[in-house]
Amino acid sequence: MCEPWVGDVEQALGVGMEDLQRLSGGDFAAAYRATLSNGRHVFLKTHADPPPGFFSTEAAGLAWLVDAGTARVARVLGFSDDPPWLALEYIPLGRGPAGDEAAFGRALAGLHASGAACFGREDRRTTGSQAVPNTPCGDWPSFYAECRLQPLARRARDADALPIRCIAALERVTNTLGEVGAGDEPAARLHGDLWAGNRVVDGQGRSWLIDPAAHGGHREFDLAMMRLFGGFEAAAFDAYQEMTPLQPGWRERVPLHQLAPLVVHAIKFGGGYVGAVEEALRGLGAFAADRR
Repeated sequence: MCEPWVGDVEQALGVGMEDLQRLSGGDFAAAYRATLSNGRHVFLKTHADPPPGFFSTEAAGLAWLVDAGTARVARVLGFSDDPPWLALEYIPLGRGPAGDEAAFGRALAGLHASGAACFGREDRRTTGSQAVPNTPCGDWPSFYAECRLQPLARRARDADALPIRCIAALERVTNTLGEVGAGDEPAARLHGDLWAGNRVVDGQGRSWLIDPAAHGGHREFDLAMMRLFGGFEAAAFDAYQEMTPLQPGWRERVPLHQLAPLVVHAIKFGGGYVGAVEEALRGLGAFAADRR
């Protein structure tokens, strides 16, 4: 094992490493299953050139989710930004029973309800592969406009990732966030990147959260992300709604909350995500021609 960070991991964990197996999945960091000399397995992540403070930010986010005491979250064993790596407890994957979906929905409701001190992050650290800002804000419309839609619109324009009409429509959306409803909710404790690949199920059918972009935000954001790429059953959403009902109009706001991750994917991958951004904007009536 000639990886330059291996010795740093061994020193931090206080145990040698006997084997390192590359795992599939993930579009940003490289993932491994490490076998330690004591026989224990550890999940490791690293990156050749991550944004500043990337793994310490992720470690802090995981710890913040753990502090809520509701959802199961992969435990941090160690981390470093130089050299860059993150070690987590290894979760053996399995195929859990469908009933776990309801348990996950209830756990997620509890996680959101545990709250956050602000919209954004108190430490102001950026999150995600696009390093979106998390400047503390006192309300959701300000946060979603200033820390998500506006900076992402600028990056999409600079990267020529979206047509000009989409950029203009995104800017119009930011001016109407106070009119869409549910803007009076307090900040929820969000996972922040809750697609199916960041919820793993162990051999006992229990759901675990990994790879967060944790921040204080609108709870509908996590739920909209779950609907964007699928992988969650109706029982999870039904159980969530029973625990903490959503405000009226939440269905109409789903494409609004999906805009940010869709723009991120359009910037990174292009292709069909450009059309998906256009579809979401059209559903929100954000194109000037559609508003006449």
